[in-house]
Amino acid sequence: MSSHKENEAWKEASIMEDRTFRPTNSNSGRRKVPFYKVLQGMPIAVDAFKYGAIPGVTAYFLTHAHSDHYTNLSSSWTNGPIYCSEGTANLIMHMLKVPRNWVHALPMDKPTVIPNTGGVQVTLIEANHCPGSSLFFFEGSQTVNAGDSSFKSAFVGSPRVFRYLHCGDFRASPRHVLHPAVKGKRIDHVYLDTTYLDPKYTFPPQPLVISACAELAKRIAGGSVVGTKMNGWLSAVTREAKEKQKLDRTLMVVGTYSIGKERIVKAMAQALRTKVYCDARKTAILRCQCDPELHLLLTSNPLDALVHLVPLGVITSDRLKEYVERYKGYFSRAVGFRPTGWTYTPPAGMDLTPSVSTIITRSQKNTFAHTDMLPARSSTSTLQLYMVPYSEHSSFSELTCFAMSFQWTKMIATVNIGSENSRQKMTKWVQKWEAERKKKGKDYVVEYRQPDYW
Repeated sequence: MSSHKENEAWKEASIMEDRTFRPTNSNSGRRKVPFYKVLQGMPIAVDAFKYGAIPGVTAYFLTHAHSDHYTNLSSSWTNGPIYCSEGTANLIMHMLKVPRNWVHALPMDKPTVIPNTGGVQVTLIEANHCPGSSLFFFEGSQTVNAGDSSFKSAFVGSPRVFRYLHCGDFRASPRHVLHPAVKGKRIDHVYLDTTYLDPKYTFPPQPLVISACAELAKRIAGGSVVGTKMNGWLSAVTREAKEKQKLDRTLMVVGTYSIGKERIVKAMAQALRTKVYCDARKTAILRCQCDPELHLLLTSNPLDALVHLVPLGVITSDRLKEYVERYKGYFSRAVGFRPTGWTYTPPAGMDLTPSVSTIITRSQKNTFAHTDMLPARSSTSTLQLYMVPYSEHSSFSELTCFAMSFQWTKMIATVNIGSENSRQKMTKWVQKWEAERKKKGKDYVVEYRQPDYW
């Protein structure tokens, strides 16, 4: 698609995404699907459930079970087969009651040919987002101009093999570019999670933040750990010791989404050698996930756990105080953790128009430890609150390292695309990546500190 045609396609997409849309007889009762929701030349749609039965589409893919990606998916779905990971399949059948006969769980890391797509095969790659989230790597010929866009592909019917990488939501890491499905191949289209494609979002690497939270929890708790690990289970201390410790225990309360942030919770529980408590609804969701290690940590008794999971909105001074009050007499103090990328603020005087090489250097020097976390001003001696710069979306520097570490032809933004101004800002960065990649050569991969982060 030429630059002019691409601009026109985005204008068309903006009209299709009109928020005032209401289904009527004149519009066939369905919203038209923008071009970036349907793979070019293939009968495949990704995270496009709100558009109903899409013309020409025979396979509907779901990257993960967050509501903004499965909008309108429900127990009444009959528009076609849904493909996703096993964890996501479990979640949508549990939460949305999607009939089992429409849901097809695919294996991770193994190429699978999708029926009725003209031989397109897909490989699922761990997205490093919420549990069950996947990147989809598609390979196949273009066989049909599916969807509603007026911009058609000229390659439909040709023998050429196209490669598309759909990132859904993800936290980019070296593992993605080193994956056997991706490494050494040129990818035609990358559908990119551009949530934080802005230089001001250079929050620290995810594994370092997780470790820092666990270390901080351990140091705050001090001698209040109630058990020790034994053969994978938590052995109880004596009843007398429990009574002595009852008034000197610190409760760690972690805010989470319905799905997501579990890695912080697990790390804290393991550091404190304790169980994890959440309500019955959240427990049922956690048990849908393919994580036996987490399942073993769960308890239905809030007094048996030093780590509690609550909705993210509870982690405010007033609401946290109200939550902790119900356990008065069992915990002497409480600490709330609010993990979200939106808590991050760039350092004063930070250059917001850096060169690509500067971005990479910053990324490789970005560190984080428990000493970098300070309690909120509203904290007291018995109730502390920590804002954690933790996201399960890629930071700006991670997006840059990712884009610089493999071969691609076109990046297609999927987030913050509602205005032309926003799209133009992101396009400028994509153009910078493209120019820098040409200088570095096709085999260039950004040096990384660990396979989990640059």
